[in-house]
Amino acid sequence: MRHNDQTADVLVIGAGVMGSGIAQVAAQAGHRVSLYDSRAGAAADAHERLAATLAGLVERGKLTGDEVTATVERITPIAELTAAGDAGIAIEAIVEDREAKNRLFVQLERILPADALLASNTSSLSIDAIARGMTQPERLVGMHFFNPVPLMRLVEVVSGLQTDSDSAARVFALAGHWGKTAVHARSTPGFIVNRIARPFYAEALNLLQERAAEAAEIDACLRGAGFRMGPCELMDLIGHDVNFAVTRSVFEANFFDKRYQPSLVQQALVEAGHLGRKSGRGFYDYPAAGAGDTSGFRPPDAPPSRDNIGVRGQGPVAEHMAAILQQHNCRFERINDSKWIGLQVDSARLRLTDGRTAAELGRDIAVFDLPLVHEPGSALAWSHAERASANWVEQAPRWLALFGFAPQQVEDTPGLVVARTLAMLINEAADAVQQGVCSEVDANRAMCLGVNYPAGPFEWLASWGPAAVIRLVDALDAAYRGERYRVSPWLRQRAWSDTGGHA
Repeated sequence: MRHNDQTADVLVIGAGVMGSGIAQVAAQAGHRVSLYDSRAGAAADAHERLAATLAGLVERGKLTGDEVTATVERITPIAELTAAGDAGIAIEAIVEDREAKNRLFVQLERILPADALLASNTSSLSIDAIARGMTQPERLVGMHFFNPVPLMRLVEVVSGLQTDSDSAARVFALAGHWGKTAVHARSTPGFIVNRIARPFYAEALNLLQERAAEAAEIDACLRGAGFRMGPCELMDLIGHDVNFAVTRSVFEANFFDKRYQPSLVQQALVEAGHLGRKSGRGFYDYPAAGAGDTSGFRPPDAPPSRDNIGVRGQGPVAEHMAAILQQHNCRFERINDSKWIGLQVDSARLRLTDGRTAAELGRDIAVFDLPLVHEPGSALAWSHAERASANWVEQAPRWLALFGFAPQQVEDTPGLVVARTLAMLINEAADAVQQGVCSEVDANRAMCLGVNYPAGPFEWLASWGPAAVIRLVDALDAAYRGERYRVSPWLRQRAWSDTGGHA
């Protein structure tokens, strides 16, 4: 007879940060939990730390004393796995090593009941590889939590080729019972979040590699687009050793696909021991004063010029520009039928990036990044053609400031900062959907809940449009001429469908 998963005893293997967090969540949901670690005394130490942490939440009014007492009493440190032989659920959170995990699950099969759920908290390893040698590999499911486990809502439920659909459904339901939001993923390198998120780091590292922008400028621009943290400060928080290792793992697991290639910039930080916050130094020194602060921004009181002004193109950016010009009683021509979006002042142009550099577009040209947020003081990257007149180089950022943005000048690089990052995030998500890793809905949900993105990749796609994303990625490919920037076939098919076959 099958255990009732919502009341079954839980065995958590691994008493580190992740294992302790999983034990806490399970205990708070009413389960009796056995906490095991192969290192003598580690489980008992983790139990004591957890009790102290929860007591602190009582002092802050987050939990009651009775809730903490009940949670702590439901968790029992054990010294031998056989002490939890009746557990109906086992979740491992040990070292990210395939062979170690494989040995553990082969052992658990001999100890636990035949109907017990077996779950791995692996963040990127193949479920099929972990299950090799098991007599019932269909019982093994990935149950990937995010750190800190008690606070992060997402759980990736990962199925290998041999995973039974009923086992995956039980883990999915269990995550919901524990107050989590579960998403289904197929076992491929990085699953959903760690795969789709790679460009968020990679594009920043590429910009640093070619010295197109500084870390503070990149972070300011991505925060200006609504991200809670920029990629450089986030890598500092994660730890460059950890982030670099995940990138290498995904790169190698994808047979050295150039899209996932690790960065020499990050390798140098790891080799120097500049691992981020935990070492006191990464892209920033810690404690850091702040990365790209734009809080002192004030827009100008008047337009830089009032002569021969035109707002070109359609969409939110053009509408925003027109609205600001109207507020300043500025006469301008509205040119809806235009191949580009932005502002024209006499013969000079301030253009929304389409992926091409300002130098490719002409002489008196400045390009600006994709603005996702129109809040005053949002950082926005821009660049100008080398041949641009001194007058236009001086005017362009003043126009951006008039429109409410804090201009961040970067080198004349394809796709600037936000546009290229979003395009590659969307492109990666499109490939994940095409390959059956996840659905569009689960991709959106996973990226918002797992890494706190302001929107999901397919939400961005819906507002931006596949044709614009394709143009930008194609422009990156034309500029860099490598395998990294190749458009997902799924995206091209979507663009074709959206235009009725006239893309």
